[in-house]
Amino acid sequence: MKMMKRTLAAAVGLAMLAGLGACGGSRSGDNGSGSEAVGKGATIGVSMPTKSEERWNKDGNNLKSKLEKAGYKVVLSFADDKPAQQNADIENMVNKGAKIVVVASKDGTAVGPAVEKAKDAGAKVIAYDRLIMNTKAVDYYATFQLERTGVLEAQWLIDQLGLESGAKGPFNVELFTGSPDDNNAKYFFKGAWDLLQPYFKSGVLVSPSQHGGGVNKDFKLSDWQKISVQSWKTEQAQKDMESILDSTYAHGEKLDAVLSPYDGISQGVINAIQSKRPDMQPNSPNWPKITGQDAMEISVANISKGLQGQTVFKDVNKLADAVYDMIIELAEGKKVSGLNGKFNNNTIEVPSKLLDPKGITKENLTDLVKANYLTQDRFDQLTK
Repeated sequence: MKMMKRTLAAAVGLAMLAGLGACGGSRSGDNGSGSEAVGKGATIGVSMPTKSEERWNKDGNNLKSKLEKAGYKVVLSFADDKPAQQNADIENMVNKGAKIVVVASKDGTAVGPAVEKAKDAGAKVIAYDRLIMNTKAVDYYATFQLERTGVLEAQWLIDQLGLESGAKGPFNVELFTGSPDDNNAKYFFKGAWDLLQPYFKSGVLVSPSQHGGGVNKDFKLSDWQKISVQSWKTEQAQKDMESILDSTYAHGEKLDAVLSPYDGISQGVINAIQSKRPDMQPNSPNWPKITGQDAMEISVANISKGLQGQTVFKDVNKLADAVYDMIIELAEGKKVSGLNGKFNNNTIEVPSKLLDPKGITKENLTDLVKANYLTQDRFDQLTK
């Protein structure tokens, strides 16, 4: 498996694994240097993977609004979770003369041919939050510290279970990973598994179900897709969790924690528990510790009610700002600034902007209002 390789700013203070395998050289029109300006009023393509999930609507519309206010034309599309549709959307953007194409891929590999056509037509390509794999046709990548997301989730579970304070358990934990076609999901899990695996090896943590063939001390990072949830879907997570509960927790057995990488998956887990184990009650010792990611509105409500314990907040406003800055610099023929890492997409090292995620619990839930992620009125509606 090719591992990512990135150099972070000193303030981040995270040492990363050295990349494995071949690393392609710079393409013509070298990354990080200035290029010919495309001018204000140019067409910018923005391709999002789906409209069915809250965050992608926010991401796409945030970026569209900022670019239009700056005087650019924007072609925004949502791919309905279909790689073929996303490829067609990107080709349509190129046909409309898009000079810069921003892609949050549904399938990081399947989108390759479309971005190659965009590149051949002279467009710059920016991978948005999800890396585009196995192609040279990616100029830049903007995302959050991916492994840090998993670290925040796992560390919260460790703290809640008292593992660093010497709690011996054994504690029953069930684990989920994100969609198998999303390259980010592997890195989220890596951050979490690096912290949790030692406790599985010592026997303090156990996963008694056979979900994904069983998670134990010998489970490897490369096995992450065995416990994945296709397309991050709530319905699939609920089905999987109901199967886990029926097979392993149907007679009052204690479920201590669930590692969920995303709020939609967390909601599926919650739905399953409420359906199959009504004896479990939130805010009581028999309710499991449940993580999440994206600070979705449903997770804000769930955290306030004690149904979900934690989410990882990735401020999509800041991500849109970071990509907006990239686009403006490219459009004006300037050198792209703020690059603080690289990701290997199995073909080249892609220059990247990496932002910091933040753990959110009931104690700091109002930080979402302070960050202008939610209005106070909306926050009050969700939490009261």
